[in-house]
Parts: sequence; structure tokens; C-alpha cells
Amino acid sequence: MMTLLSPYRATLYSCLRIVAGLLFASHGIQKLFGAFGRDTPVALLSQMGVAGVIETVGGLAIALGLYTSPLAFLASGQMAVAYFSVHMPQGMWPITNGGELAALYCWLFLYISANGSGKWSLR
Repeated sequence: MMTLLSPYRATLYSCLRIVAGLLFASHGIQKLFGAFGRDTPVALLSQMGVAGVIETVGGLAIALGLYTSPLAFLASGQMAVAYFSVHMPQGMWPITNGGELAALYCWLFLYISANGSGKWSLR
């Protein structure tokens, strides 16, 4: 089915991948370096520290289009773990347990994993 934006599909997908990767990396930078409103960095060898490494390295690589499918799959899994271990115990629904972002990143990175790096990537 042809839509108004069909000719721009590949370009818009690349924009989605780049923006999602950079936003994801900002969460890792916040954890690892105590940036963006966080006072102190987390311990590197803690669960949050490992999450910060995955978010920083994975997010930047996804934005650049390097190893996009496996890293997006890893990021998707990390967000599933974050949702079920941190948010789900606080309630069933993402809107009430604060897990909307984790759920959205989980599904977004699963989609990116299935679609690969697309154009505008370093592959």
C-alpha cells in the first residue's frame, strides 16, 4: 500500500534508529558518569552499572548502525528485564508502575533488531 510518506520510509527508519540509539545512550551516560541530573555514578560492577554499559555502548553503536541487530536485541532484552524486575512488582500496567519507557524501548529495539541498520549506517 502506497502512502504519502512511502518514498521516505528508509530515511525515516534511519532517523528512528539514530534518535532511539542516542536517547538510549543518554540513559547509560547518566548512570555511568552521573550526568544529566544524576548526582553520582553507579558502581560499574553492579546491575545498574552493567545496564549503563549496555545503554551507552549499545545506544551509540545502534545510532551509528554498527552491529545493530544483535545490539538492539540485547537492548530489548535489557529493557524486558528492567520492566519485569523493577516496574512489574509495583503494579501490572505500565501506566501505573512507571514502566512505559522500558516497555516502549523493549518493543522498539526488538523492531530495530528485526529490521537491521538500514541506510545511514556504518555497518
